[in-house]
Order: sequence, then C-alpha cells, then structure tokens
Amino acid sequence: MSCSSDSSKPNANAEGEKPSTEAQDTLSENVTEEPATEGNLAKIVMPDGFKISYYAQKVVNARSMALTPNGTLFVGTRDKGSVYAIVDRNKDNKADEVITIATGLRMPNGVAFRNGSLYVAEIHRILRYDNIEANLKNPPKPVVVYDKFPTEEHHGWKYIAFGPDDKLYVPVGAPCNICLSEKPVYAAINRMNPDGSGLEVFANGVRNTVGFDWHPDTKELWFTDNGRDLMGDNTPPDELNKAPKKGMHFGYPFCHAGDVLDPEFGKGKNCADYTAPVQKLNPHGGTLGMEFYTGTMFPSTYRKQIFIAEHGSWNRTEKIGYQVSLFRTDAQGKTSFMPFAAGWLQNGKEWGRPVDVEVMPDGSMLVSDDMNDAIYRITYSGK
Repeated sequence: MSCSSDSSKPNANAEGEKPSTEAQDTLSENVTEEPATEGNLAKIVMPDGFKISYYAQKVVNARSMALTPNGTLFVGTRDKGSVYAIVDRNKDNKADEVITIATGLRMPNGVAFRNGSLYVAEIHRILRYDNIEANLKNPPKPVVVYDKFPTEEHHGWKYIAFGPDDKLYVPVGAPCNICLSEKPVYAAINRMNPDGSGLEVFANGVRNTVGFDWHPDTKELWFTDNGRDLMGDNTPPDELNKAPKKGMHFGYPFCHAGDVLDPEFGKGKNCADYTAPVQKLNPHGGTLGMEFYTGTMFPSTYRKQIFIAEHGSWNRTEKIGYQVSLFRTDAQGKTSFMPFAAGWLQNGKEWGRPVDVEVMPDGSMLVSDDMNDAIYRITYSGK
C-alpha cells in the first residue's frame, strides 16, 4: 500500500482545544473499568414509558449483532476473537444461553445471516458457517468466502450486512487517521455476491463506518462514519450519510462533515464536490451501529426513524457519547438529532459502551455493550 499521511504534531486550535497525542492509535481506548451491576440500569435515562433490562450478560466484548428469522442472535467481537449465538428458547424475552461458536478469530466484529448460513467478517476475510442453527454446539468448519481484504488492523474490523440487492456489503476503513491510499478498496464501502465473487466499490470517501442499514421504504443505504482525529475536541463531527446510488464520494480524506477541508489533503479541493452528511453527529463520539426502527411497540413517532449507538470518545478532553441517540425526520421533512438512552457515562466515568442496535420482531430493541459484556433490551409500555 502506498499511503501519504499527515505527520505534523498536534497543536491547540483557535479555541484552545488540544487533541490527544495518542489519537493515531484507535485501539488504545482509555476506558474506566468499573464493575457494572443491575443497579446501573437505573442510571439510564430514556423518554417516559421506556424501560431497559438485561437480555443477556457475560457476552464478553459484545459488538455487532445479527438476528435470524428463528430468533437466534449472533454476536461478533473485536478484541475477544469470538463469535456467540444467544438463544431464548422459552421466548420470555431473556436469553437462556450464550453459546460460543467460534474462537481465535482475528477481530470478528461483523456478522450477517442469509439462507441458514452465518457470515463472519475477520480483518482480511469473510467466513461462512452453513446450517449453523442446527449445529450451534458443534459448528461446521467454516467456508472461506473471500480472503483478499487488507490485513491492517487500523480501522480493519468490519460491520457487514446483506442489502436489498442480496449483496454482502463490506466496508474497509482507512488504514490510518488521515491518508490517501492508491488502492480503492480502502476508505470505502464495498459489496460482493454471497459467494464472494463480483467485489466492487459501492461508496468512496468513507473513513470508517461500523454501522449501516437500508431505509425500509426507499431501500437507500444509510451509514455512520467516524471523523478524523488530531483536529481538536469538536472538529470534525462524526457523520450520518445516505447513499442512494453507487459511485458517490463522501469526502475523506479531502473534506470532513461536508464543510471542513482537511489541513493536508484539502488543499486545492472544494467540499462542494463531495456528498455532505445528512446529519452531523457528536464529534469523536464513536458513532457505530445504526438501524431503522421497523417495529410497532414504540410510539408511531419512532417508526422508520434511525437509532444510533454512540460507543463514546476515547481521546477527547471531555468525554462524549456513551449513549443511544435518535435521528428523526417528521412528516414535513424537518430533522432532529437527540439522545434517546443515556447514562452509561456518569461524572466522566463510563460503565458501559453501546456498540450496535437490533430491532426485535416484537418491536423491542436490543443494544450491545462491549465494555459491560451485555445485551440490553429496551421496551415501551406507555406512561
């Protein structure tokens, strides 16, 4: 890989913000280890009528989730190297068992399910476990679907999902904080056929997305993207983007958040040449999983709106994120962005970090947490 990178030392900006000198290393997340108990759930603040409970605990390093039509919840990890299957046999909306179906994998963050098979994304390859639900405690040897993705760990862990076109969407993040690679697979959302053939770039200029979904009506792809580091606490914002067609460019590394030219790669560029985000999100908030709400349990004002998991900042002077947020568009087209479930951050110390969201058939919503090793269930029962 040929890659040009900004090697200048960070300095305070005009507002006096001093970015972390460790910001190049996105694996060095300075989190506070604090035992999380059942009582911590009382700290979560949500709108009236909503309740949060544990769906599953001891799901170590729980990250991305994929639900099967039969109700099995598959969960990937990043640092643990494991993949889990969580089953609720008696259908009481609480997990009966957490089954480890794979270990020793390389950052198997992404999981997706199609036609009885579980797809798992490692850093450099996609694996497929066939007929997996019938063999949870004796999984078959995985089939290697594709093994030619880059091997860099920096932004190398992946969120994957099958789109309405029955193609598997696989992003590859930029292998750096800020750089321009000659290989188009980097800083892009790619897609392939279920058998691994036909790999192509769908969207360019995407620094690092770890969450996306398709609008239930328009079938347009929406995705989150994490902004670059070393430009201060509040610049640039994370992004929520929409890609209705193939071939769009979302700015990285030239322009961030639609109107912030990069100090190195933005020279001679114009932000108007790239697609701006639909919504600017919290800067360095660690914006990860997102999903359209397609259930009926929540009030009608939540339907077809976007829930977003904010993992939380790791290199910001004052921590931000550590919550589930809501991006809403009303009947008149007016948009809003606000916290929905907050409280994993208490007085500057975090006891949990939301990663992904998953809407259940009954309309409840699951939230994974890789710090508290848990899956939460959010329900609505009215005031």
